[in-house]
Amino acid sequence: MEKRVDKVNYYLDIAETVLERGTCLRRNFGAIIVNNDEIISTGYVGAPRERKNCCDLGYCTREKLNIPRGERYELCRSVHAEQNAIISASREKMLGATLYLVGKNHTDGEYVENVNPCALCKRMIINAGIKDLYIRDSKNKYRHTNVSNYIENDESLEGIKGY
Repeated sequence: MEKRVDKVNYYLDIAETVLERGTCLRRNFGAIIVNNDEIISTGYVGAPRERKNCCDLGYCTREKLNIPRGERYELCRSVHAEQNAIISASREKMLGATLYLVGKNHTDGEYVENVNPCALCKRMIINAGIKDLYIRDSKNKYRHTNVSNYIENDESLEGIKGY
């Protein structure tokens, strides 16, 4: 008999399925918010509603301008997966919740290495009242972060870029 998948990888598998809806030509992410073992919302990378996605336009502005990952998000057409998941949930249901995040490169389908939410997403995660974050590094390996670490280690005070 096969070993049953653990709960964290179960939710990360769902987030990985969600990322398949992503429209970015660089990297796609899927996020789900879970509270009390119930999925509250999901989100993936994509342009705001009614705007054309990069996959529809056939180019990525940040890629065209050679902008390094983690920088100059104001030039990106997309709303991040974490942001879309937060936008779709009520704050009451997010209080004490867990966010699961998976990212894959568009070109090769490999998991994005050393991924973390960007600075803006971290701020939104804090304000949403989310307590924990799990990020997939490989099919069965993941990292856990307590969101209180984002409060205590404020990279905006250090001028740190990237993710």
